[in-house]
Amino acid sequence: MALVRAAVVVLDCAEPEKLAAFYKELLGAEEIVATANRVEIKGVDGMRMAFRRDMNVTPPSWPRPEDSFQAHIDFHVDDLDEVELRVIGLGGRALDTRDAAGPYEERGYSDPAGHSFTLRRTPSTAPKQG
Repeated sequence: MALVRAAVVVLDCAEPEKLAAFYKELLGAEEIVATANRVEIKGVDGMRMAFRRDMNVTPPSWPRPEDSFQAHIDFHVDDLDEVELRVIGLGGRALDTRDAAGPYEERGYSDPAGHSFTLRRTPSTAPKQG
């Protein structure tokens, strides 16, 4: 029997309701818990995120070195351009959208509260059709 059954990525922010709405739309998620200081969502693939109120939070400054990465999230996507448009439309901000060399293409963004995340396109492992 596992001692740990689930994990939740928790981001501190001044306005958890607004940040939860951003990720809820981005991930096609549903809200599962909301209190005065915390909102938790669950994505269609089971990924869970929570947003905790902290009025003194300082967002990371990546790519500037001052407060660089505190943590970041990788999201796997099929179409970088399509998801980028959605991120920007929801209030996110591009940080590093140069295509990385190698087998994985990735681009860096921040959510409306300044937390950084990466959209990563991974090569398909399915056999080619036709």
